Amino acid sequence: MIAEVLQAGNLYKAAHKVMQNNGASGVDGMAVSKLALYIRANRDQIVSSIHTNGYIPQAILGVPIPKEKGKSRLLGIPTVVDRCLQQAVNQILMTKFEYEFEPFSYGFRPKKNIHKAVLQAQEYINDGFQDIVDIDLKGFFDEVDHSLLLQLVYNKVNCPVTLRLIRKWLRAPILIKGRLVKRRKGIPQGSPLSPLLSNIVLDVLDKFLSKQGLRYVRYADDFSIYTRSKATAKQVGNEVSIFLKEKLHLPINRAKSGIRRPVNFELLGHGFVPIYKKGVKGQYQLIVSKRGWEKFKRKLKLLTKKTNPVSLSERLSRLTQVCRGWLNNYRLTNIYTKLKKLDEWLRNRLRYCIWHHWKKAERKRKNLIRLGIEKGQAYAWSRTRMGGWAVSQSPILGTTITLSRSKRRGYKPMTDYLNKTQTSIW
Repeated sequence: MIAEVLQAGNLYKAAHKVMQNNGASGVDGMAVSKLALYIRANRDQIVSSIHTNGYIPQAILGVPIPKEKGKSRLLGIPTVVDRCLQQAVNQILMTKFEYEFEPFSYGFRPKKNIHKAVLQAQEYINDGFQDIVDIDLKGFFDEVDHSLLLQLVYNKVNCPVTLRLIRKWLRAPILIKGRLVKRRKGIPQGSPLSPLLSNIVLDVLDKFLSKQGLRYVRYADDFSIYTRSKATAKQVGNEVSIFLKEKLHLPINRAKSGIRRPVNFELLGHGFVPIYKKGVKGQYQLIVSKRGWEKFKRKLKLLTKKTNPVSLSERLSRLTQVCRGWLNNYRLTNIYTKLKKLDEWLRNRLRYCIWHHWKKAERKRKNLIRLGIEKGQAYAWSRTRMGGWAVSQSPILGTTITLSRSKRRGYKPMTDYLNKTQTSIW
């Protein structure tokens, strides 16, 4: 297999993919833009060092990524060259495993995505499988057993050089706050190879669930099992817990795991609510989870913070990127009315930013006059003692910094991203 990995075409394809992703530099500081030239100049040396077992990957740069409630997760960033080689292995290794993966695994796979996973879960629920075993793996990426993972790869790929490469990447130390930390288990999140390796490990679980005839959905380490009764759910939950502990050596976060009903179950940021319609019973539709709304609103607040030293054009550009990505993620849900209210709040936030940017009273007066306000009224509002947030919601800005004016500056209402048929009460 190593010959396929190190073939020139595969290496250049991997380099292009890494450059396309445009990630951060690793511990050596090499920028992604320099990768192609480096591979052209050093390809023979890299290939030779791998064949003679002289290749040693550099340390991984550990970067903490903030999460909810003040927590964080550690992102591991390999050097650009190591990322290129991992991508090259990933491209060949994927062809060996992909066709054997189970159909209800939706994470990091071709023609699979979050939307298909959520729709499959909705189908199970609407078919009457409404007692759900929701299992949270405790720090999955930090707990993967290296020996088990390498054995699974070896069962399919009997190539000692490739296995040595993967083992070296798994064992590469991680640099955290200037200190090198040894690693004896886990897969670094942030490397091109980690999604495939995680699927290789958890495919063992998929095959166990499929053999039992269970209905399940898995997206990376997020998985849930759908049953018809609470008793069955309890039995299945116990069996799966034992399997994970004994076969895969993976601990379960018992505080976040349990048996759920659709109304208190969330999957990949989506929630489920009953459809209240005459003649329709036991059917559920998709909504954005409470945490999904809260996270989105926090992002919007950060982008519309009045003290951020950015121009209005730059602010609107960033808002467009965030809104487009979020709304694409939740395009299956019915959120038109709620989104319309959020859009009104967002426009008030932008008016507040503009009012704050004007700063001095005389500048406020002149700008209000330019926007069509009479001189006397403009003078009075420019000297008002009202707070900026109150002014942003007042008629003086509502009738001047209008939606049509905002659109001309580059603002796009969030409801414009939605399909016109999406008009549910949600």
